[in-house]
Amino acid sequence: MFYRALLVTAIVLTVPSAALTQESSSSLAGNAENGKKLFGIYFCWSCHGSNGRAGGTAPAIAPSTRSAEDLIKYVRKPRGPMPPYTSKSISDRDLADIAAFLRSVPKDPDLKTIPLLNQP
Repeated sequence: MFYRALLVTAIVLTVPSAALTQESSSSLAGNAENGKKLFGIYFCWSCHGSNGRAGGTAPAIAPSTRSAEDLIKYVRKPRGPMPPYTSKSISDRDLADIAAFLRSVPKDPDLKTIPLLNQP
């Protein structure tokens, strides 16, 4: 009985991730709120900073205009020192959500609009 429950659990946990990697590009709009959580869960912040604005060992990646498809391609086959992440380690759906989060990070304000910085 224990082994049967273990097998069912293993199937339930692996089938959704396999199905998600086969989603079409148009279904990868992403969820920014979930992406923010995943940015923490996958420790992206440890290299890219808490909101993707740098602060770790890697460059800023937010605010971003990068599409989910572009982020997925880069994460799978990065240039530079970033290690590649396969669909077994992070799904396309999760990357689409992270891409949506990175697009939701607001741009820094124009320095001319900050009164304290414009005092004589």
